[in-house]
Amino acid sequence: MRNLREVIMLRQWYPVLFMLSSTFSLSLTGLFSKYLTVQLDANFLSFMRFFVPSVILLLFFIGRNIRIPERDLFKPILARAFCIGACQVCFIYSLSHLSLVESVVLFGTGPLFLPLLEKLIYRTQISAITLVSLLVTFIGVVLLAGDVSGVELRPELLIGLAAGVFNAGSQLGLYRASKSALNPYEINFWTFLFAALFIIPLVAFAMAGGKTMWHPQQAESLLVVGVLLVLALLIINTQVFRAKAYRLAQSGSQLAPLIFTNLLFTAFWQLMFFDVAFSRYQLAGLSLIILASVANVLLPKWLAQRQVSVTSHGH
Repeated sequence: MRNLREVIMLRQWYPVLFMLSSTFSLSLTGLFSKYLTVQLDANFLSFMRFFVPSVILLLFFIGRNIRIPERDLFKPILARAFCIGACQVCFIYSLSHLSLVESVVLFGTGPLFLPLLEKLIYRTQISAITLVSLLVTFIGVVLLAGDVSGVELRPELLIGLAAGVFNAGSQLGLYRASKSALNPYEINFWTFLFAALFIIPLVAFAMAGGKTMWHPQQAESLLVVGVLLVLALLIINTQVFRAKAYRLAQSGSQLAPLIFTNLLFTAFWQLMFFDVAFSRYQLAGLSLIILASVANVLLPKWLAQRQVSVTSHGH
């Protein structure tokens, strides 16, 4: 009986572990994408970020039957594909004009919009703990941006913030699709394929304008191809583990604050590879984000156990 209870308790942590694996991979995709923004055109890089993973997933299905989404599932998958495609176009544009941490901070505002979208579209309830965690996390994001007194509404900042809005829409679509009969690999194959198709007109428009799609020198071409392949595997890992996390979660906003751990991993990469020191404001912001993420995960479990304890003592 004790072993069964321990297994049940361990399974409660699966969504958290899956989400942390997803955010760690996501932080690495930001790091590699920052390198590729110098080597490739932004629209072409956005296209390759979805086309290459879709090809890899298609190879995974060789010898197996890949299921076509049912009519009711096409809508959330198409909506997610559009949102994730628009999100990456905005994110890569901001990466090419801002620092890695600045871009990821703006991208990371997605969870702030997620509960609001759920409330507006699906009329779901938002827990008080989630609201407080999102509020504290928002304060942490503002502090992480550093001294905000001189912030200007530059286009790259607005486009970076748009990445956060589309990020929320993509996560909402993923949560709904993850509850379907399709497995995470099938969901992401169709999502990546449709997202790549949505971005093709942007690539064609850029080519018609005379933009160069491939910038690296001959000696660097092989390295760029290798980074693209690694990036594709990280993207697959990010989305598959996130789909598994949402499949086990009670609502999409339940795991929302954990998405901000991507900022913590990214801050580490920035320190390692870009030699950037953080101010006291930014350190305080990181601390608040950690506090909000941990509280959003632990407090509901602690309150539930306390309620069970009070009920059992009452009887």
